Amino acid sequence: MDSGAGESSAADDYESLMSTTDAELLKSAWRNEKAAPEILKFDADLVQRSRQQIQLMEEMVDEFNKNGVDPLTVSLYQMDLDRTMFLLRSYLRTRLQKIEKYVFHIQKTLQLWNRLSKQEQMFARRCAGDLKHHLEQSVLSKLPDQYQSHLRQSAASEDDDMGELIAYQSKMGEEPVNIEADDLYALPYKSIKPLVESGQIDLV
Repeated sequence: MDSGAGESSAADDYESLMSTTDAELLKSAWRNEKAAPEILKFDADLVQRSRQQIQLMEEMVDEFNKNGVDPLTVSLYQMDLDRTMFLLRSYLRTRLQKIEKYVFHIQKTLQLWNRLSKQEQMFARRCAGDLKHHLEQSVLSKLPDQYQSHLRQSAASEDDDMGELIAYQSKMGEEPVNIEADDLYALPYKSIKPLVESGQIDLV
């Protein structure tokens, strides 16, 4: 097999992947997830493409090292690989941290639950089960019967009111704001939530 042809094919595949700007999309998804007060919809297509891109870059770096390609060229590809791996891991880790923190609320809120991937839903079930067991063994079992629910503050509560997320909307700046491209704004999340979900604006 012609090693030069192999390198060219791999490089062409790499350039094709990079032209999709998935690196920028992944960075945007990570930033939005970090800044949003609620868990956002899992971007399965973007994650899948990013994993394919990482696999391709790993294969390219290995191939370049075996064939004695210029070290500077190899280091540039390695930097792209490291950056993409960091963004993907940070994106996934941020989501898992939110699930751990708000697992009971996410579990009983269908809209939020449907934003999780299948793997994240499995993680949430395990996390909720472990947390429920821990609460029952270490705290709730020592309380009177009416306070032993891990979801309700007492038996008198009609709804699940433990760990509720309460959103407060600012009373300031209620007049319409004309949002311009590349400008920064400090706005209540609730007022821009649809724009974040549709990808029209990014959080910072």
